[in-house]
Amino acid sequence: MSPNTCWLCKIFRAEENGISSKVSLEEVLQWSQSFEKLITSKYGPMIYKAYLKTEHSDENIEFWLACEAYKKITSQRKRISVARKLFTSYIQPQAPNEINIDSPARKAIIRNIREPTQSCFDEAQRIIYMHMERDSYPRFLESKFYQKLKHSLQTNGNNSMVN
Repeated sequence: MSPNTCWLCKIFRAEENGISSKVSLEEVLQWSQSFEKLITSKYGPMIYKAYLKTEHSDENIEFWLACEAYKKITSQRKRISVARKLFTSYIQPQAPNEINIDSPARKAIIRNIREPTQSCFDEAQRIIYMHMERDSYPRFLESKFYQKLKHSLQTNGNNSMVN
């Protein structure tokens, strides 16, 4: 597949700053088995994020992935800094990438943001995961975006390079 004509390649170059990826048909087919398989696969989150950009809801996957990284922070100083960034980017009312969470979850984060723990975003992350699993994931599987990727890999063989 020519890099000049591949629709997904253009998205990767534009959205992922030139990251090249090798996506196998096996991986792509596994994504349809469960949202968990999509979100935990090697290239699934990146491709799902590109799809969510077309729906103008990529803040959900960005927040979810940021929470996964946040949980791995061991330094309290770094945790405080990152927690504030997550709060100002995704949680506070009118945030630039505000996510759709309920008031109790938002209030709990506001209460805990002064002394953030490793788990202070867990409830918001769980809510966003459920939104994606129930809403955008089924649309992703039915989308031309996913169907074209699957078809191109089926047509060009299992070892097609997408870059």
